[in-house]
This record gives sequence, C-alpha cells and structure tokens, in this order.
Amino acid sequence: MRGTSVLLAALLLLLTGCAGEPEAESSASAPATPSQAPEPDPPPQAGQCHRISLDAAARPTADDEAAVDCARRHTSVTVDVRPLDLVEDGHLLAVDSPAAQRRLAETCPRSLLERAGGDQRTQRLSRLQVVWFTPSDEQVQAGADWVRCDVVAVGSEERLVPLPPRFRGMLDREGALDTFGTCGTASPAADDFRRVACAQPHTWRALDVVDLPPDAPFLDEAVTDQADSTCQDLASDASGGSLELTWAFEWPTRAQWDAGQRYGYCWTPT
Repeated sequence: MRGTSVLLAALLLLLTGCAGEPEAESSASAPATPSQAPEPDPPPQAGQCHRISLDAAARPTADDEAAVDCARRHTSVTVDVRPLDLVEDGHLLAVDSPAAQRRLAETCPRSLLERAGGDQRTQRLSRLQVVWFTPSDEQVQAGADWVRCDVVAVGSEERLVPLPPRFRGMLDREGALDTFGTCGTASPAADDFRRVACAQPHTWRALDVVDLPPDAPFLDEAVTDQADSTCQDLASDASGGSLELTWAFEWPTRAQWDAGQRYGYCWTPT
C-alpha cells in the first residue's frame, strides 16, 4: 500500500508540473499585427458612362453601379471629377447636409453643360442637367475625396432620357432639341401641365427663352407684360405670319429665381 501511495503522489506531482509550465513555443508572445485602414474604392473617371435612374440621380452619394460602355444604353455621363472639400469652420459636413449640397452645386456648376455643345439658348432649352455624386460616408472616412459631376437628360417626372454614345457636342447636332428640348403635356398655365423632354409625347413646346431684368421683383407685372409681348412676336415669326396665334410666357419657379435663374420660357402649341 505504501508503494502505491508513493507512486500516486509522484504521478500527481508530475501532472501538476506539466499543467503549470507552458510549452516552450508558447512562452513568447506572438508579434502584434498592425491593423490596416480600409482602402477607398478607385475614383471615377471623366468620360465614363452610367445607367442610373432618376431617383439615383437625385441622391447625394453615388451608387455602387459600375460604369458601362458608352456605346451601350446609358443615362448619365461623367463630365468632370473634382476634389471633395466638405470642411467648413473646421468641421466635416455630412454629404447630404444642405450646406454640403450648396457647396457641391458650386463644385459642379451648370456651366459644365458647355461640354454638350450648343449655344446658351440651346442649353437653356434642353432638358440637360448637371448632377453630382460623392463617395459614401464610409468611403470618405477611408480617404475618398472626389466629387463626380455628371450630365443627365430629364425625360419626365419618372425617368431619364438615354444619352447618345458621343456626348461632347451633342447639342450641336441637327434635331438635338427634338429629342432633348423642353416640351409640355399641356399649356404651362394648365393644371395638368407636365414638363417633358421633346422625345416624349407632348402638345406644347418651349420655343425660346426670354431674359429677365436681374433686379426685377419676382412675378413683376410690368416685366410679365414685356416678356409676353416678346413671346407673341416669337410665336408670330414661327407661325409664318398666321393670324391665329397661341402662346404663353412662363416665369421660372420661385426656387429657380432664388437660385439665380433670370430667364423664362416662351411656349407655343405643336
């Protein structure tokens, strides 16, 4: 019995020693692996084409959609990529904040429509608009610092009009406004009036634009009378001397006026 007790004691001592002593390989701590910040996605490139919806065009951040071949159906063209600056008074602005959107409107100005060709009148009569996209908040935190300036053609309240394979100079081509011009589903004075691109079914068309005095009060009666008279003359010229004329002058909306638009539209039935 004594031998058995000694043997058990020795075995317990051996097990205790093995449990208390770490293996040689684990006695040294493994070197720490430094954490790496996520890399931002590659920035977009000017000249790329995208297939986006009207809803997507109104969002402040870019979707994850891939660029498509410009020879294929697409609804937007990236005309410029510019640096993103959302720091104001030492604070980073959220990309969807009003202050950030005002800054982005200056970063991607309407003057970029010059790349589509046409004179100022043609650009004003077209349904082309400049929209902008920024990286998501996550991508901004990862270091993305670009603004994507795109041009789209608004077909109606529901959808965009596909753009041609070759964007530059598109408004210089014959019949460009027959597709991308501004038309209406009714007289602009009618309750059921809807503004559409001329490629869509329509009954009225914006024939020309009339410059308005920059210091005029909004909806000023005297200015309205003068602009309406100008539209009458334009309608008469377009009718070939017909005595039966129908026309309408349309002021910019209050929001457009506040944003600096100082021209209205002359409309005639088609």
